[in-house]
Amino acid sequence: MRSFVRVLLGAALVFAGTSHLTFARRDFRAQVPDFVPLDTDTTVLASGVAEIGLGSALLFTPRRRRKTVGTIAALFFTVIFPGNLSQWVNRRDAFGLDTDEKRVARLFGQPLLIWAALWSTRGSGSR
Repeated sequence: MRSFVRVLLGAALVFAGTSHLTFARRDFRAQVPDFVPLDTDTTVLASGVAEIGLGSALLFTPRRRRKTVGTIAALFFTVIFPGNLSQWVNRRDAFGLDTDEKRVARLFGQPLLIWAALWSTRGSGSR
C-alpha cells in the first residue's frame, strides 16, 4: 500500500508540475501569495519544475533514499501551503474553487499530502 501511495503521489506531482508549465498556468497564478518577491509567472514555472522533480524522485529514487525524498516532498507541501491560504483569503477563483467553502475545504487536503509523502516513503517498520 505504501508503494501504491508513493507512486500515486509521484505521478500526481509530475502531472501537476506539467500543468504548471502548460494548460493550468493561469489557475496556478491565483495561488501565488502577494508577498512572494518573484514575478507570479516565474513562481508558477519554478514550482512546476520543482513538482516534476519531486514527483520523478518519488517514482524513481532507490529505496534507501526514499525517506529523504519523502521528507523533502513533505517540506515542499508545507512551503506551498500559504498559496492555498492566499487563494482563500483573497477569494481568488481557480480550479473550480469558486466559493469560500470550497477554498477552505481544500486547506484540509494539504496535511493529507504531507502525511502521504512521509508515510509512503517510510519502511513498514518490520525491519
